[in-house]
Amino acid sequence: MMMNIEQIKEYLPQRYPFLLVDRVVEIDLGKSILAYKNVSVNEHFFEGHFPGQPIMPGVLIIEALAQAAGVLGFKSQEKKPKDGYLYYFVGADDVRLKRPVVPGDQLKLEATIVTSKRGIYKFQCKASVGDELVCSATIICAERKNEID
Repeated sequence: MMMNIEQIKEYLPQRYPFLLVDRVVEIDLGKSILAYKNVSVNEHFFEGHFPGQPIMPGVLIIEALAQAAGVLGFKSQEKKPKDGYLYYFVGADDVRLKRPVVPGDQLKLEATIVTSKRGIYKFQCKASVGDELVCSATIICAERKNEID
């Protein structure tokens, strides 16, 4: 199941400049997701990180993985932010950053559900560029229902 940017925006509350998932190419509901972030030289963070040698901040790579995991969690349950649901990033374990991500890279984002109990989800995640591993992490998210005004 593929998802374009407009479909992704139904499942993520983030918007420019903080929406970090451009396309979902595979999703196995309740199990795993494969998504992409196209890294452009025009990204706002490259202005200061670092002038003359632009590198995507590691925390944003982790955030991109968490957003892909959020799409998987939301889509698996057919819950959406517009219905008052949010996934909060609450932790990351065993984070390893292996190589810089630079303008022109296509960041492949993979997340697999490890556990899901009482609204707490644990995902095994990895980000790659081509065949090169960029980042691996276990990401923890908490699902919360907010009151809609």
